[in-house]
Amino acid sequence: MAANITTDPFNQTFTLMAADGTPIDVSVPDLDAFILYSVNICINYASQLGASLVLLIIIALLTKPEKRDSPIFILNTLSLALNFIRNILFCLYFTGPFSETYAYFAQDYSRVPRSAYATSVAATVLTLLLLICVEISLIFQTQVVCVTLREVHRRTILALSVLIASIAIGFRLALCIENSEYIISLMYLESLTWLSSASNITTTISIFWFFGVFVTKLGFALRQRRKLGLRRFGPMQIIFIMGCQTLVIPALFSILQYVKVLPAMDSNVLTLVAIFLPLSALWASSSIPTRAEALNEGSDRRNFFVNSMASTAMSSNGKSVNGPLSSHRSSTRTTISPLLSPTKVRANDVNVDVEAQGLGR
Repeated sequence: MAANITTDPFNQTFTLMAADGTPIDVSVPDLDAFILYSVNICINYASQLGASLVLLIIIALLTKPEKRDSPIFILNTLSLALNFIRNILFCLYFTGPFSETYAYFAQDYSRVPRSAYATSVAATVLTLLLLICVEISLIFQTQVVCVTLREVHRRTILALSVLIASIAIGFRLALCIENSEYIISLMYLESLTWLSSASNITTTISIFWFFGVFVTKLGFALRQRRKLGLRRFGPMQIIFIMGCQTLVIPALFSILQYVKVLPAMDSNVLTLVAIFLPLSALWASSSIPTRAEALNEGSDRRNFFVNSMASTAMSSNGKSVNGPLSSHRSSTRTTISPLLSPTKVRANDVNVDVEAQGLGR
């Protein structure tokens, strides 16, 4: 009579033998979790890798030659290149000797070559370099956006920007050092958990600060443009949209890692910022109006001022009352007093597009 089998086949346990003959029991669920984690995190890194490569090719092909020497373009391109290499190194870790079944469950890394250690340390260092490039690019773009502010306000924003960026870089540097020591010594460091969380939080705060400045400044500029009768969709609207997008989406990925355990969700934060920065600049530069469109927009602005001033100068009987558009008729011709060009009305009105022109580099 066959014996009753009560063991769950999906929860079986098999035994691995260590180098010294010590048995190591491994369950099927543990093996599945190990394999699925490696697959999921590699999908995440591969997605970031592909997105960075595609955008790097696009900006290399579509960016105008005269704009390739700008610091913002160089930093954005360097960020994409660093992010591309960084994600390759992360994928190499989870497909290399550190992630072999026996090495992982037996914690025996005696056959892991030194090149694998170098790959892991290099990935950690590249993450630090990526953050530095992103923060410097954000500081540059903040100064471009605030170019029309008073000097004292611009210097204050610059000082705060440098301080916030330095704090984020400082925590990332500490994490890089601690993580590299862990990789080399193969020892688990308790301080790594809170340090990783602190680095993620300070990075997210810095992103909120920079794009908060972008959205606030451009929001006021867009409001001013509407008052001037300029409603055409252009570079400034694009930068505003991308600024709002870069505020929300990276923040969601930063928060998700605390809500649900998903592999390397915080790594998407830097990738998204590195992608959105050149993408917004490319979109904005492609929408900068041509000469004909600029003339049409100038005509719309002129008509707006003419209509506004004419409506305030007309009396109830339809005649002009001492307005700048008042006409003086003679027997031979009609003379109309000159109307000031809209660009001379207010100094601030001249510079309402400076932010968008600078960010569209």
